[in-house]
Amino acid sequence: MEKVAEGVWLLRGDLGKSMNIYFLEDGDGVVQFDAGTKAMVKATRAAAEQLGGLKRIVLGHGHCDHRGTAPSMGVPVLCHPDEVQDAESDAAVDSYMDLPSLPLARARLAYPLLMRRWDGGAVKIDGTVEEGDEVAGFRVIHFPGHARGLIGLWRESDRLALVSDVIYLIDSVRLGKPLPEGEASVPHPAFAWDHAKAKDSVRKLAALDPAVLGAGHAGPLRGESLRATLERAAEKF
Repeated sequence: MEKVAEGVWLLRGDLGKSMNIYFLEDGDGVVQFDAGTKAMVKATRAAAEQLGGLKRIVLGHGHCDHRGTAPSMGVPVLCHPDEVQDAESDAAVDSYMDLPSLPLARARLAYPLLMRRWDGGAVKIDGTVEEGDEVAGFRVIHFPGHARGLIGLWRESDRLALVSDVIYLIDSVRLGKPLPEGEASVPHPAFAWDHAKAKDSVRKLAALDPAVLGAGHAGPLRGESLRATLERAAEKF
């Protein structure tokens, strides 16, 4: 595990160690933000135990590579109200995704197979969180677009933003190839519920002016110029 900031740890796993799960100190245990892939269950259990035990999981959103461990952890799972339907669905590929529109043939062929491999299946949602709610010292922010109920967590004291797939630090068109250092991108529209809203959400994130950014894949990204980086990212596609 990597310590991202005070009371925050990152576990990276699966394909190229590009799938991220965050643990947030919460009293004598931790809250898990995002749930990675099914292949990460064993490592996630070990990490949570090392940090004092897992209390609950908060999903950034319900895509297969962000819910994978959730059905296996034995704790309550929460998400945004707009994401409950998709999180509890059996489908590994969300109905609004348009994978045939990806520009590379290998990506069009690979993603349906990878998504079934990554998925841990439907998640029983035990409760919801909405914008303004508090989770382990962070404020919940709604960032719709890539998914209906995508949320991030914001801590004003150190300007730390954990944002799931609000932005990508990888090139998903090229199957997770890292972007050049210091660059970010709005997710490709092939994966989006509403691409225009996804771009607006990146701008909303930029307006927070984060100093540390923990995304759903790769990272973390640090620096005093992240606002400009995010404003450019909103125009990537």
